[in-house]
Amino acid sequence: MRNIPLYWRVFAMNASVFIAGVVVLAVSPATVSSPLTPAEAIVLVGGLAALLGANLMLLRVSFAPLERLTRLMKRVDLLRPGERLALSGSSEIAELIKTFNDMLDRLESERRVAARRVLAGQEAERRRIAQELHDEIGQSLTAVLLQLKQALAGDPGEVRERIEDAQEAARSSLDEVRRIAQSLRPGVLDDLGLVSALTAYAASFERRTAIHVARRFEPSLPELTKEAELAVYRVAQESLTNAARHSEATEVELTLERSPAGVVLRIADDGKGLNGVRPDGGGVRGMRERAILVGADFSLRARPEGSGVEITLDVPAAPEQPA
Repeated sequence: MRNIPLYWRVFAMNASVFIAGVVVLAVSPATVSSPLTPAEAIVLVGGLAALLGANLMLLRVSFAPLERLTRLMKRVDLLRPGERLALSGSSEIAELIKTFNDMLDRLESERRVAARRVLAGQEAERRRIAQELHDEIGQSLTAVLLQLKQALAGDPGEVRERIEDAQEAARSSLDEVRRIAQSLRPGVLDDLGLVSALTAYAASFERRTAIHVARRFEPSLPELTKEAELAVYRVAQESLTNAARHSEATEVELTLERSPAGVVLRIADDGKGLNGVRPDGGGVRGMRERAILVGADFSLRARPEGSGVEITLDVPAAPEQPA
């Protein structure tokens, strides 16, 4: 039946129902007189209801794959890739489902390429800004510090306090520039690796927010690609930022451990949780896009303990290089 076109399948089902009705009427002892008696009317209505019911069930079986395809079309989300519909139904419906699945494959692939280009452009711009902050503003503030130090040695005592304040302000500005440069492009990630970068950022986060970060990094983790390491770092950065801004948390757990496929990043806070609201802000979408870019699995859910939010990112390990 699957190789028969849908038009002829519907025709065959209707024809079979009508033929069955005629056969039953032919072999049945029931007769119809004129005028119609109540008993005969009941028999006719019952027979008609049976024919319609049988026709309805047969049509429902044939069109069920189309209903499933419609439901998938309504709920499909390119930020949650991989959802497909199994081939079923007639040859025409199966071909339609296959075409839709192929279209989703193409759209998800194109989205990955587009996201890779956008994120690569963002990272290049951040690298440029970080370099400019370091070279231009950093050097300028260093020169100010040297000039103030020279002025301090020859100025009268009554202006000494003011010069010291200016010196401290310049030093604070230099520290702030370094912090901005670190957030724009984590140089420690390139120099010392992912664990050191996360440790440094967590320590800085604790100093700024007074939120305790309980860190647990499993030793001897599988090697990740540069893109994957950057995705892990950015997801951890965004997760901690969200915990400080929205969750009213007092403690955050930051975990990096081995998984069957690679490495799992886990960030869990003890804040107020989701409160039944589905998070779909720009920060969460950005994390999902980074996960798609590196082929990782991203999830965000309320903690099983009943308070706070838990974010996980399962990143595949880097492919082994041939010897």
